[in-house]
Amino acid sequence: MDKKYALVTGGSSGIGLEIAMLLAQRGYALLLVSNEEKKLHQLAATLAKQFNVPVKTLCINLAQTHAAEQVYEFAANEGIEVEILVNSAGFFFFGQAVDADIEKAKAKIQLHVLTLSMLCTLFGKDMRQRKRGFILNISSISAFKDFPGIAYYGASKSYIKSFTRSLHTEMKLYNVHVTALCPGATATNLYDPNVIDVELGKKLGVMMPPHKVAKAGVEALFKNKPEVVPGVVTKLMLYAALLTPQWVIYQIRKHTKWLN
Repeated sequence: MDKKYALVTGGSSGIGLEIAMLLAQRGYALLLVSNEEKKLHQLAATLAKQFNVPVKTLCINLAQTHAAEQVYEFAANEGIEVEILVNSAGFFFFGQAVDADIEKAKAKIQLHVLTLSMLCTLFGKDMRQRKRGFILNISSISAFKDFPGIAYYGASKSYIKSFTRSLHTEMKLYNVHVTALCPGATATNLYDPNVIDVELGKKLGVMMPPHKVAKAGVEALFKNKPEVVPGVVTKLMLYAALLTPQWVIYQIRKHTKWLN
C-alpha cells in the first residue's frame, strides 16, 4: 500500500486526526486537509516519523465554494491515488436558528453538505472505476432527532447520514465501502468552552474520547457497515432521545432557560 493514500478532511485535530493515525498504523500514506496551516506542517513531520509513511498536507478553507474541486485537483497534480476518503471536517454553533450568523450558517451548509457531497462524487467515481475504495463520513446522533438550538448542525448531519446510506447501497456493487459514523458528544475542540464544559462531560462519561470514536468508525468502515453509533452510553442516549416525543421537547424548551 505504499502508494495508497487516505485523504482526511479535518485531519489536523479531533476525530479526524485520530482516524488518520489509525490508518497510518495500517500502512496508508496520508493527505491531511484542513485550514490549520501551522498544525498541518507540524503533524506532517510528526506522523511521517512516527508511522514511517508519506504525509502530505493541503491547507484550504473547505467551507468555500469549489473547495472539493480544488482538493481533487491537488490530489491529481500530486499523483495521489485516494483509496480512503474521510470527511471529518466540521464545526458547531449553538443557538436559535433565526439568531444565527448568516455567514457561519452558509459556511456550515457548504462544509457539511456541499463540499462533503462533491468530494464523495469526485473521488467516489475513481473508486468505482477501480472497483475498490473506502468512504467514511462523520455524521452525528443529532441526525436521528430534531432538537432546538442545533437546527443547522442537526439538519446538516441528518443529510450526511441519509446521503451516506444511499451512497453505501449504490457503491456496494463496486466493492466500495461507505460508512456513516454517528458519534454523540465527543471530547474535542468542536465545542465552545464558554458554552459546553468538555472536561466535565468526560468525567461524567457523557463525552467519548475521540480515539474510541475513531476506532469504531474505522472498524465499521472495513466491515462495510452502512452506519455505526459508537459507545454504550451514546446508544442509550440515542434510544432515550428517540423515545422522547417532540411535544415533551417543546415543553422543556418552553418552561426552562434552554436557549435563552
